[in-house]
This record gives sequence, structure tokens and C-alpha cells, in this order.
Amino acid sequence: MKKSIGAKTIVYPTPVFIVGTYDKRGIPDAMAAAWGGISCSQPPCVSISLQKQRYTLENIMERKAFTINIPSEHYVNEADYFGIVSGRDSDKFSESGLTPVKSEIVDAPFIEEFPLILECKLVHEVDLGMHIQVTGEIMDVKVDDTAVDSNGLPDITKIKPFIFDPAAFAYYSVGKKIGQAFNVGNKIKK
Repeated sequence: MKKSIGAKTIVYPTPVFIVGTYDKRGIPDAMAAAWGGISCSQPPCVSISLQKQRYTLENIMERKAFTINIPSEHYVNEADYFGIVSGRDSDKFSESGLTPVKSEIVDAPFIEEFPLILECKLVHEVDLGMHIQVTGEIMDVKVDDTAVDSNGLPDITKIKPFIFDPAAFAYYSVGKKIGQAFNVGNKIKK
């Protein structure tokens, strides 16, 4: 039997995205965002929802670009820091010791130390209430050469991303492989 807990913002897994932007002065900033994911295959797009008062949202609307940076487990402290401090008041890169890199493709920085980067141009925004959902067309994906498999594709076991638990306000590592997608379901097919 299931127990109702009411309407809440709980879904699993919830990503840990670090959203990179430049502000009006050209200063790099980044924030942690959990409300997001891939939203279109062709063209490839990712969407994130940010509270209206967020400095990063202001930056995205100004520059029409952002990056999604996927931190490895090694950077859990820095990722959390990016979510608890505002770029209006702090130089997050200086304080965290991480390195902003100017994208050659979009008007936003990415984080050198993080293994997987999506470089996005703003293509759509929707007012949802407390949040604005922004959609970026993925113009390029960058992956660290130490985080690829034998085919040159991102390897989740080398990237070591982590997820956010919105019910317990905690971070968890990604678990073991349990099956091959678009394959294990064939065991049920008649």
C-alpha cells in the first residue's frame, strides 16, 4: 500500500548540474541546479528551472547562453558551495579554487576541473510560477580525456557524477550497472 505525502518536488534521480554563466561585467559565475534534464533529442536540448530571483537566471537572460557542468564525486564540496552562495556577493571561482574557462562556442564559462560539459545557447524560456524554465540547445559536449570509454564516449564510471536527494537534502553517488538499456526488456517480450 502506498502512503500519500502530498505534492512535493521529489523525483529520482535528481541531477547535480552546475550552471556556468557570465554576468553583465563579464565575471564568471556558477550555481548548483537540480531541476533539469535533457528535453529534446533533435536539436539536442537541456532544460533547467531556476527561481526568478537567481543571479544565474539574470545572467542567462542577458548573455543568452550557459553551460551545464557535471561534477565528479571528488567535487561535492565545491558543487554544494555553488548552491549556497550567491554570485551577487561572492567570486565563487576564486573562493572555490576552480578554474573558469571561456567557451569558444557560447558566451559562458565552463569549469575546467569537471569531467563533462554541455555548452548551450538559450532557445526558450517559460514562466512556470516560482521558477523560469530555460531551454538551451546543446552546441557542444566536452568530456575530459580521462573520462571516456574505449569508443571515446563519456564513461559514467570514470565521470563519477552524483545525484541530489530532494527529500533528505543529501548527495549520493551513482550505483552499479544493472542492465543494458534497450536490451534487458527483451527478456519480457513475447
